[in-house]
Amino acid sequence: MTTADMASSVRGGSGAEFRRGVTSCAPVLFGTVPYALVLGAQAAQKGLSVVEVPLMTGLNFAGGSEFAAIQLWTSPPHILLIVAITFLVNSRHLLMGAALAPFLRDLPRRKVFPALFLMCDESWALGLADARRRFEAGIFPAFSLRYYLGAALAMYVTWVVFTTTGALLGPLLGDVQAYGFDMAFAAVFLVLLRGMWTGFAAARPWFVSLVVAALTYLMVPGAWYVAAGALSGLLAAWFLSGGEA
Repeated sequence: MTTADMASSVRGGSGAEFRRGVTSCAPVLFGTVPYALVLGAQAAQKGLSVVEVPLMTGLNFAGGSEFAAIQLWTSPPHILLIVAITFLVNSRHLLMGAALAPFLRDLPRRKVFPALFLMCDESWALGLADARRRFEAGIFPAFSLRYYLGAALAMYVTWVVFTTTGALLGPLLGDVQAYGFDMAFAAVFLVLLRGMWTGFAAARPWFVSLVVAALTYLMVPGAWYVAAGALSGLLAAWFLSGGEA
């Protein structure tokens, strides 16, 4: 979106900003639908009911940790292990929130906390990229809460609706991985990475996480690659930033 488009949207009021967020998120939504269906179907095949699936995806709005939890799900489930892996995978939100903090400091907490509840990788990437473009264009406030909410709510509704749909269709689909839908997960993140790319230096924690997760997957049985990738990425980001809090 051009600077002129952003300025026009600002003049159009909060409704125009919300629609701009939904529109910006639309291409990502098309990629989200397939792997939302995969997650819902896998959850149903692991024994979760059609009520439990939207409760999980609606209350823990973080696809990566949900996939990890389903992969670890047994009967009876190892609750402490699932909680620990979920915490590690979702701990990236600490860094994501820190990146948004400079743009959110002037907003009241009663607006910030609900907005952060809806934060996922896609809405965070879109909101942060838009805030940086607005800042460079001299548009203030740089962070458009309405734009962010448009993208975040669109992602949230799509995720909950289509994971539930996947749970309903799971028994009919059989082995959903055979369809290759889960490749959409990687495709969406490649698109987000391309949109945020500022050079290899800034992407080094991502690269470290990728390499460590891949090596752990090849060498260690089970789902420990999820925890290894998340933890190594966080540590790499901390060390490469000079250990600053």
